[in-house]
Amino acid sequence: MPEPILQIDKLDAFHGDFQALYGLDLTIAEGEVLAIIGANGAGKTTLLRSIAGLMRNEADQIRYRGRPIGALRADQVAGLGIALVPEGRQLFPSLSVEENLQIGGRVGRAGPWSLETVFGLFPILRERRHQASTSLSGGQQQMVAIGRALMANPDLILFDEISLGLAPIIIKDIYDALPGIVGGGVTAVIVEQDITKALSVSSRVYCLQEGRVSLESASDNVSREEISRAYFGIS
Repeated sequence: MPEPILQIDKLDAFHGDFQALYGLDLTIAEGEVLAIIGANGAGKTTLLRSIAGLMRNEADQIRYRGRPIGALRADQVAGLGIALVPEGRQLFPSLSVEENLQIGGRVGRAGPWSLETVFGLFPILRERRHQASTSLSGGQQQMVAIGRALMANPDLILFDEISLGLAPIIIKDIYDALPGIVGGGVTAVIVEQDITKALSVSSRVYCLQEGRVSLESASDNVSREEISRAYFGIS
């Protein structure tokens, strides 16, 4: 078996004195789309923030292409080819759409993504390129956040709550764009509240419950009953 692009071994994570993850194990293969589901407070965002270097962990608890990265800073992790689309977009309010996108490009990695290819994926952003990012609709801001991550030309992209608070038609537009993002071999981890959406675009799914993995399954081979038991901790 080839070595996974990302391997997490017995990951513990803390917010001050509060423990958010307990000995979590997870693997993802190169080119795979992995879904992470679970109730609010299950540890999903903590997991992505740990991978992205926004939370410091033991170095060997997170390995990327075999390299221990758990103790690296976020900028070092980004330079290795991991990009995060954060929950709530977290755009720079003082910058235009184009300037927000260019921030992602400052990582300096070579690859297919540029302003032109991002505008090709989300044409509305070309029309809004000189507007303040916060003047856009929620869905358009999410497109900017995704485009900013793509501008870093990542090999692994982490989507945190990709459809949270968006209208159904906007969610459809974003998910319609997903094949254009991962079609070039990019690996993706998607944290998603919409379980149906998560299962429809992923090959495997993990469910977290109170900081622990309560379910791991192929996405096309898991029942709603299994998900419900894992989601709510029902034995």
